[in-house]
Amino acid sequence: MYCVRKVTDDLYWVGANDHRLHLFENIHPIPRGVSYNAYLLLDKSTVLFDTVDWSACRQLLENVGHLLDGRPLDYLLINHMEPDHGASIEEILLRWPEVKVISTEKAFMLMRQFGFHIDGHELITVKEGDTFEFGAHKVTFVAAPMVHWPEAMVTFDLTNGVLFSADAFGSFGALDGKLFADEVNFDRDWIDDARRYLTNIVGKYGPHVQLLLKKASGILDQIKFICPLHGPVWRENLGYFVDKYDKWSRYEPEEQGVLIAYASMYGNTEAAAQALASKLCEKGMSNVWVYDVSNTHVSQLISESFRLSHIVLASVTYNLGIYPVMHNFLMDMKALNLQNRTFAIVENGSWAIKSGDLMQKFIENELKNMTVLGDRLTMASSLHEDKASDLESLADSIIESMKK
Repeated sequence: MYCVRKVTDDLYWVGANDHRLHLFENIHPIPRGVSYNAYLLLDKSTVLFDTVDWSACRQLLENVGHLLDGRPLDYLLINHMEPDHGASIEEILLRWPEVKVISTEKAFMLMRQFGFHIDGHELITVKEGDTFEFGAHKVTFVAAPMVHWPEAMVTFDLTNGVLFSADAFGSFGALDGKLFADEVNFDRDWIDDARRYLTNIVGKYGPHVQLLLKKASGILDQIKFICPLHGPVWRENLGYFVDKYDKWSRYEPEEQGVLIAYASMYGNTEAAAQALASKLCEKGMSNVWVYDVSNTHVSQLISESFRLSHIVLASVTYNLGIYPVMHNFLMDMKALNLQNRTFAIVENGSWAIKSGDLMQKFIENELKNMTVLGDRLTMASSLHEDKASDLESLADSIIESMKK
């Protein structure tokens, strides 16, 4: 059975929702599922913008077939070749063998690498600044390399103001009928998944996102719809989401607040993390979020690191080093290019307290534009009353640093 939704008078969402997939890219948990968005334009020529993951191919074919209603599919336009969008390309070519394929030179190279038999079809290579007409609709193409693959582009419909944004402005989460961002409470129910998506999938490439935003800035007043390949379509309050992308890609925190990430073997480091959280709240800083790095997926920790201005790392010493999952968290910060944060350190050890110095060394030598506060809470095995003044000083230091 087909399942489609109208975006504009002649543009339709023909994608699918996936609640069966547990891990996006086989690494990031998606408890709310994910959508694979594709769009069909019914102009003088018919145009399919991108495809879907192989698991949703049958739904795509039913959707497109229903809307075409016997008409041929004239063009397949591929903005992004990653398999969760490009895997169904060959099936489209088999179903509509006369279809012409529009994409970038790099995308065609990747199609061949993935084993798609495209060379028997008419291939139209486009580059930034090119235009193409389908009848009433005229589109132009903008290169978006490394957002987040090198072949990516976005397509802007000059006729109706639709931006087909590829993986930009996307989100984890299945749509479940609610296609538009204004049909949900986005700030309550979707922003965390949108942030986790951007920071973990594209976080490393903030400068490339900034370049794309700069290109788009000249036509912002013309953009009426943002149609991403995952998540809701935007037709209202576009500036809200553009501003979020601008902050995330500049590595600017959304909020003044404190992430306390602790690594604890027997609960003593956890107790210190909780004591610090209580002390901060007592002093008026209640935007405090405490996570156990051993049972919180690192994609969530990364998302919170992008959201909040201050990060407390509380780690036991393990084999004279940083506790392994805490070290993994630090490595992900490095890989995803997190910057411009203030760190505080809580360290623990029973006979050799090493974790604090090692974490500070990593932050200062491996991360960019970070500040490590001079106050540190050090404890041997557990937190005792003689450390009350150190706990107080650390909390004061964190709050004072927020005033700068």
